[in-house]
Amino acid sequence: MTTTDYGKTPEALARLTPNQYRVTQEDATEPAFRNEYWDNHEPGIYVDVVSGQPLFSSTDKYDSRSGWPSFTKPIEPSAVTEKTDRTLWMKRTEVRSAGADSHLGHVFDDGPQDAGGLRYCMNSAAMRFIPLSQLEDQGYGEYRALFPGSTDTTSKENAS
Repeated sequence: MTTTDYGKTPEALARLTPNQYRVTQEDATEPAFRNEYWDNHEPGIYVDVVSGQPLFSSTDKYDSRSGWPSFTKPIEPSAVTEKTDRTLWMKRTEVRSAGADSHLGHVFDDGPQDAGGLRYCMNSAAMRFIPLSQLEDQGYGEYRALFPGSTDTTSKENAS
């Protein structure tokens, strides 16, 4: 949607908490059910904590019962990249932000079939949530279009 450069900078890395750094730069995983967004039901978008690149929308978020924020798809297909991850003695598909190459989590094929069958299981520490009511103020106004009829910014998120 935009031509913004969502790269990684030393300044952005310096602003990360130790946990955000571990997750995004050292490919760590935060604990299930003990992370900021696993049970967030507010409408808005999730952006890369390093670069601000829009990654996921609450309209595609659902309760996977995994303890991590789960989405059926990225906000734009080009927002993420995937690579094979062979850690933990198994083959998984790692998801990284396209702009800053931040580790976000993994994608699995056990998501809702009616929404494509994918489960993007993300780490809260890799993302920053922008509430619908703050999209314009934080420079993400173009993403309001993902929330039809959202003139009332207190509306509830689609069933999650």
